[in-house]
Formats: sequence, C-alpha cells, structure tokens
Amino acid sequence: MELMRKVEFLSNEFAEDFAAAGLAARRRALASGLPLVFVDEQGRYVQEMPDGRLFKIRFVPGAPRESHIVIVRELTSAAA
Repeated sequence: MELMRKVEFLSNEFAEDFAAAGLAARRRALASGLPLVFVDEQGRYVQEMPDGRLFKIRFVPGAPRESHIVIVRELTSAAA
C-alpha cells in the first residue's frame, strides 16, 4: 500500500507549488509592512514598498544592515 504518491523533483507540479508559495510569502510580507528586494527582468535590484512603489537600488558592501541599501531612483510605470 502506497501512502504517498511519487512526486518527481522539479516537476511541473513542484514548480507551480513553489511559485504559489513565493507569491503568498510576497503578499504576506507586503501586508505586514515589509519591503521586498528582488532582481527584475532587466537585471536591476529593485525594492518594492508596501504601498506599491518600486525603487532601483544598490547595495553598499560592508555597510551596517540599517544602511546597506541605497535608493538610486524611483521606478515609474514608464521607467519600469
């Protein structure tokens, strides 16, 4: 008797579940008032604020955690 069905690693089902979990975590973080940092399709580091604004950022190596992110500019819908 098989209690668990076989799940192939990196299957389509796994990829879909992984993507759904990531989107849920993103929603929870933003709803909690936390900003997110990610790399966009153009290879830019972007910080998304809970209010929906997006900023191109850069990191300062060796800087304290409170000041290691520098906002380069706000990304508007025309610039995004």
